[in-house]
Amino acid sequence: MSDLMPRPPFDPELSTFLTALEARGPFTLTTEMLPHMRGLDTTEEALDERLRLRGYERRTITVPGHLGDPITLAVIQRIGRAGATSAVYSIHGGGMMFGHYLGNLDSYDDWLLNDHDVVLISVDYRLAPEYPDPYPVEDCYAGLVWVHAHAEQLDIDPTRIVIAGQSAGAGLAAGTALLARDRSGPSILAQILVSPMLDDRDSTASTRQIDGVGVADRQMTRFGWDAYLGSRRAGEDVSVYAAPARATDLSGLPRTYIDCGSAEVFRDETVAYASGLWAAGGDAELHVWPGAFHGFTSMMPTARISVTATAALADWIRRLLGAGALGSG
Repeated sequence: MSDLMPRPPFDPELSTFLTALEARGPFTLTTEMLPHMRGLDTTEEALDERLRLRGYERRTITVPGHLGDPITLAVIQRIGRAGATSAVYSIHGGGMMFGHYLGNLDSYDDWLLNDHDVVLISVDYRLAPEYPDPYPVEDCYAGLVWVHAHAEQLDIDPTRIVIAGQSAGAGLAAGTALLARDRSGPSILAQILVSPMLDDRDSTASTRQIDGVGVADRQMTRFGWDAYLGSRRAGEDVSVYAAPARATDLSGLPRTYIDCGSAEVFRDETVAYASGLWAAGGDAELHVWPGAFHGFTSMMPTARISVTATAALADWIRRLLGAGALGSG
């Protein structure tokens, strides 16, 4: 017997995107699709040219990841900038299985790179199922440790590092913050968790409401957790760093921006995580965007609700670090 539940309505403007997806027919994520989904939708040369035209440059650095294996960091900053400034350490999404560390860089341009003189650092963590837990989160943590230790080399202020992620990247950001707390690791000024993938247990109302909608849903989420955790998914042997929703102690974590859509699969775990932060005496700003599906700001960035959500995050950044530029002291 199906355990599906009625879902909240989609925002009318956003629903046009889902209607177009529906016209293409049912979508089921398979392992065979992953190599294609791990590529960039452009060339690195084209990306660098777009950044250059906006006044930015990119360089890559190879650093030790989990167990000392090499991973890559992309460092993006304004051409010619100098002096210690704030940094955003970005972790890309993709269900723990796909996505690209350069694929999300343009999304920061309007609300961050264009408005504030920060250094943006994106980590190329290794992906499941070839590299299951703990590789992805440990790679992210190892990259953060390196960034903090080499802050002077990177021209960043080690006390002003913001960690940010979307979807699976937000779940990894949350896990990285927990590792930093528990290992007395690098200080993190704040964390940005956009529609975070936090809970492997498939037990919330929102997981039973959102399935077969054409964007991230119950089937895709289960597929991702299976790739990441294998047979341990929903069992007892899963760490809080892999699935931060399992954490019972959310004290000592950085200031947090966290959001989701009311009609997305991660809604309930997002709200519960914010509540856990508050219960532990933490500082969290939660937004639940009415009628929004997972990834709506990326898929329909000009929709009214997307513009509102993007502006809310930009405003939080300004309030976090003052009315001036992020790089100001």
